[in-house]
Amino acid sequence: MSGDIGLDRIGQIHISVGDIDRAVAFYRDVLGMRLLFQVPGQPMAFFDCGGVRLYLGAPESPEFTSNALLYYSVDDIVAAHEAISERGGAFIDPPHVVHRDDSGELWMAFLKDSEGNHLALMEQRAD
Repeated sequence: MSGDIGLDRIGQIHISVGDIDRAVAFYRDVLGMRLLFQVPGQPMAFFDCGGVRLYLGAPESPEFTSNALLYYSVDDIVAAHEAISERGGAFIDPPHVVHRDDSGELWMAFLKDSEGNHLALMEQRAD
């Protein structure tokens, strides 16, 4: 029955890039992500992101250009911010509280990748 089907798991996310080699270097060397493979002769590379495949590539046509904003969950946002900054990541803002309630605080820090895509670090701190 079609009513029983619901999407609940992401398998792959595409991020549009202009220069695949520059993007691979940023995601591998600056963000510290694990490169799964790069497709020879094509502007395509795949990374492991906690079990979700991250696909960096030039869009095949303009309608496939992606504008995803990825939020990376980290255990220690201050340490992650410092490590990524030391490896050349340029943050838009330092780690800061974006929400506070009875359960704790949500901290975020935003940066851009080598291709101008926005990224964020996030840490949920319990009270």
